[in-house]
Amino acid sequence: MAEELVLDTAIRDWVLIPLSVVMVLIGILRYFVSKLMRSSQVPDVKIVKEGQVIVRARNLRAAANFIPAKSFRARRFYYSNEENGLLFVPKGQSQNAQAQMFSDPNMAMDMMKKNLSMIIPQTLTFAWVNFFFSGFVAAKIPFPLTQRFRSMLQNGIDLSTVDVSYVSSRSWYFLNLFGLRGLFSLILGEENATDDTQRMMQMSGFGVDPTKSLGAEKDGLDIVQHDWALPKFEQRAESVLRKLVH
Repeated sequence: MAEELVLDTAIRDWVLIPLSVVMVLIGILRYFVSKLMRSSQVPDVKIVKEGQVIVRARNLRAAANFIPAKSFRARRFYYSNEENGLLFVPKGQSQNAQAQMFSDPNMAMDMMKKNLSMIIPQTLTFAWVNFFFSGFVAAKIPFPLTQRFRSMLQNGIDLSTVDVSYVSSRSWYFLNLFGLRGLFSLILGEENATDDTQRMMQMSGFGVDPTKSLGAEKDGLDIVQHDWALPKFEQRAESVLRKLVH
């Protein structure tokens, strides 16, 4: 049976709260540092245009059932026809994202600055947590968990008899590292929220080919089955009016 622990309030005051506050302050500071290091570039007109086309095509796909079938087919042909459709990309014109980055040194420099603004603060913070707070049981989850969560919540504590719901100080650091996006979106704004998960995914590659997004959106628009919703609304309104009359 898992052993129950009584957590000292001093751990809450000197481990849990300081660690959480420091993680929030470091995230805010890293945002402003990365904002200062960001070079001012004029966005590529082609990339902006392709992004707007994708947004408009997604809106058409999402609201396809609210326009007549003839209008939907005309709009879909405007986007996906193989002569001059906005989403159609001829073969041979797809760009290599890695080659595009190597050809643009400013883009590579911006990515390197973003990665450094994430790696250096988190390396120092992890060393600080590992030196001062290693081995503490910092908190307890208020609901039961299965054994699969033990490696995630009890990093640095090698005690199989302790209940899985207890969280070590090192695991609390990682939970704050990847779970504070909602708080940063409230403090800094939705578009300015610090997302370490997304940055780590960006480090694994050198960019995304924008033509693939156009092709994927074209395929999604081609398979949409139009079902005009207006007759259903009329039937529903008629049934409601009949109920009110009777």
